Amino acid sequence: MNDLIIQNIKQLILPKSTERPLKGADLDELNIVENGTVVVKDGKVVYSGPYTNDFEAKETIDATGKVVSPALVDAHTHLVHGGSREHEMSLKRQGVSYLEILEQGGGILSTVKATCQTSEDDLFKKAEHDLLTMMHHGVLAVESKSGYGLDKENELKQLKVSRRLQDKYNLDMRHTFLGPHAVPKDASSNEAFLEDMIALLPEVKAYADFADIFCETGVFTIEESKRYMEAAKKEGFKVKIHADEIDPLGGLGLAIDQQAISADHLVASSDTDKAKLSDSDTVAVLLPGTTFYLGKNDYADARGMIENNGAIAIATDFNPGSCVTNNLQMVMAIAALKLKLSPNEIWNAVTVNAAKAIDVDAGTINKGDKANIVIWHAPNHEYIPYHYGINHVEKVIKDGKVIINHDIALA
Repeated sequence: MNDLIIQNIKQLILPKSTERPLKGADLDELNIVENGTVVVKDGKVVYSGPYTNDFEAKETIDATGKVVSPALVDAHTHLVHGGSREHEMSLKRQGVSYLEILEQGGGILSTVKATCQTSEDDLFKKAEHDLLTMMHHGVLAVESKSGYGLDKENELKQLKVSRRLQDKYNLDMRHTFLGPHAVPKDASSNEAFLEDMIALLPEVKAYADFADIFCETGVFTIEESKRYMEAAKKEGFKVKIHADEIDPLGGLGLAIDQQAISADHLVASSDTDKAKLSDSDTVAVLLPGTTFYLGKNDYADARGMIENNGAIAIATDFNPGSCVTNNLQMVMAIAALKLKLSPNEIWNAVTVNAAKAIDVDAGTINKGDKANIVIWHAPNHEYIPYHYGINHVEKVIKDGKVIINHDIALA
């Protein structure tokens, strides 16, 4: 006997199961089944496709008029952090740049101070609340970065919190060491601080899956980033990079050369580097919510990356300074409006490709996959990025069991 049948699905979204990320024109190919059925047994999908009544189960969910999809994947977050920075909004409205705020001791450095002053248990409570918000918005796979400690004790504290969250909720989480996220004001030099972070790599390997670095003007150069990435790979890390967010330093090209699993931001990436995506499986993780929140006019060139046969994913970049949202649905809407992505491209970018960007078994609900599923209160897959700023989730199903239910019967 099966455990669960989801029946009468108006639209069933079935991204392609693939070993490599979807690239170029393949990003616009998405199997959408009208009047679909999903059958689950022992936490796995045993059938997903057109309507059938050939199966029996202990429980049936009637999804008449609803959309069903894989649970979403948020491939770039700064989930664990102390404090908040709402006071910076007035500075931004006055036109003060992100780097200028950083030079004044704000930005990342103010969050570093707050994180260092917050206990591990209090960081856990804050991050747990934000993670549960993500889950209520349909996300069951998350990448969580450190980077607000900038020293051994506090970087490890963040990674331990991230691991505790994974253990408590049994989620598909990946943990990223982002020690070189900024340079402390008391550092003797960028190079000396970077060497300290490289020296930490063996110890953080017990807690982190990836090593990441912020390659940007005023932070770390291409040469410093390359040295860090090569050292991390020697310690067994897969590598990532915050690249070309503000200036076109060549971070995307470096990521491709280093066979990074992802390169993230990429607002200012050069045409030369974008062309290199064609021969690479490095996923370009685009963060349009950050550009939106910072009030910038120039967004990452998603269309150019796709035309160069590149692989892209979409993520929130949830953090307290430059993208204060953990609602991936909102970012899907911004991707439609500002990155000019089609609905099919967006769905692939927050499911199967986002999963490839963080190396998790997630983002698909084909036969044999984990039954991590979202039922959406929406008439079709285009409606969710169209009707922006609210939560369309009706039910979240993890390993075949409903863990979140927003179905409210109207009087």
